[in-house]
Amino acid sequence: MAAKRSVDDVKTLLRSCKGLSSRQRMDFYDSWAETYEQDSHTMNYTAPHQVVDFLNANFSGNPKEAQVLDVACGSGLAAKLMAEHGFRNFVGIDGSKGMLEEAAKTKLYQDLKQAILGPEPLPAQSGMFDIVIIVGALRDGFVPVSVIPELCKAAKPGGLICMSRIELKSESGERYAASMEREMQLMETQRLWTHVASKELKGYMMNVYDDSTQEEEQRKYLDGIIYLYRKSL
Repeated sequence: MAAKRSVDDVKTLLRSCKGLSSRQRMDFYDSWAETYEQDSHTMNYTAPHQVVDFLNANFSGNPKEAQVLDVACGSGLAAKLMAEHGFRNFVGIDGSKGMLEEAAKTKLYQDLKQAILGPEPLPAQSGMFDIVIIVGALRDGFVPVSVIPELCKAAKPGGLICMSRIELKSESGERYAASMEREMQLMETQRLWTHVASKELKGYMMNVYDDSTQEEEQRKYLDGIIYLYRKSL
């Protein structure tokens, strides 16, 4: 196992992928895959835990029977947490081959598919899934807002679409957030889905994007938000 990185090491690592193209970013994630979960723990990445707990509290079906589409699944963090709540049926999608290889090691997924979302369509059958979940990838430079209708399309009528994003206090971050809010509201106006609940996520992850010292950094966290929608019948 690789030596554990410090917070400053993780900050340096993440800054190295700034400005990369979509395909270059996937190469970055390929090289990061083996230590991704260890580094996620270092930066106190609580988003998967908070999102899965929120989703589980709002899901009224039988988790053992639910079909789950895990979009931008990474190494399988969300699926592992959902499995603790009894969910058993997962299809995972990610742009990184290395991350998919790590996800396969969990033995939770019935199928894993590689796609760079945005440039490539979501490789999922329409109307197939009781739950569509995407944690963390909805942000500028990662998964574009244009993918959100595809998430809804993959859900069964009455199925849940669960999405989270980080709150970045930057021009690009605020522009992405506004665009996402407009798209979700438009889809509601078009009666493609209905809003179930939203929740602010405190302490989404350590702020590894600023120039603070490690001691200061440990007191600074980025927040996030989770959205839950139900596909219209």
